[in-house]
Amino acid sequence: MNIKEDWISFIEDLQNRICKALEESDGKAKFVEEQWQRTEGGGGKTRVIAKGNVFEKGGVNTSVVYGEVTEPMKKQLKIDGAKWFACGLSLVLHPVNPFVPTVHCNYRMFELYNEKEEVIDRWFGGGTDLTPYYLFEEDARHFHQTYKNVCDEFDVNFYSTFKKECDNYFVNSHRNNERRGIGGIFYDYQRPDEKHDMQFWVDFGKACGNAFIPSYIPIVEKRKNCSFTAENKYWQEIRRGRYVEFNLIHDRGTLFGLKTNGRTESILMSLPPTVRFEYNYQPLPGSEEEKLQQVCLEPKEWA
Repeated sequence: MNIKEDWISFIEDLQNRICKALEESDGKAKFVEEQWQRTEGGGGKTRVIAKGNVFEKGGVNTSVVYGEVTEPMKKQLKIDGAKWFACGLSLVLHPVNPFVPTVHCNYRMFELYNEKEEVIDRWFGGGTDLTPYYLFEEDARHFHQTYKNVCDEFDVNFYSTFKKECDNYFVNSHRNNERRGIGGIFYDYQRPDEKHDMQFWVDFGKACGNAFIPSYIPIVEKRKNCSFTAENKYWQEIRRGRYVEFNLIHDRGTLFGLKTNGRTESILMSLPPTVRFEYNYQPLPGSEEEKLQQVCLEPKEWA
């Protein structure tokens, strides 16, 4: 099995395992799958969960897509070649309970080919980040420590580097550099070099993908039965607005999907079901809501 086939097989298996774990945690809702085909080449499986006990809306998507490098791609994505291939998993989960955090996860592989269909470039990217509405420091530590443990198995410098990348990527720069959450890890354009060969990056991506379930499900189980008020839900919808702003204005994955004629419904699956935009909303000084907002303005070290 070559690297491309191995990665596709892993991504499809990871989708199955994650969906099973999430359904078990929810206890009510089941994922509905829709397979889709892309006119220019490839397709994917969109799996959506909605109106559950735990998850108000969420999706766990995989795609295996390929095609010709177009002029808009060259200009917008700054790539130069004849053909391209991409395979990845992307998920976003928006819980009912404001004390359960939203989570995002994405792991992908990209290949670029010349006119002879020879590989001229290949890179890996991905990450997992947490967006709580209320800050439980033990949850933040658990989430970050899970990914630090994975990173440390491969390179002791990875966690600090990729955490910083994450803090600097998921930022609403138009809102005074406010982060959309408490981060996690994020890496992109990782290519083989003298120190790390191609198999290294395949194995690292697999380890990070496998870490999703132990990083997130224990937090869900701890918080899913917490009682909450209408005020807590109101704040959740205010913060969801920040999520929408980032995804539509800044997110590279969203822009890539739309620029390459991806499936719009699958791309915008990441958006929450209900959102609130209130003019110049400010949480009360000293409140739990302000505590969360301050962490988004000034990232902390958790692990």
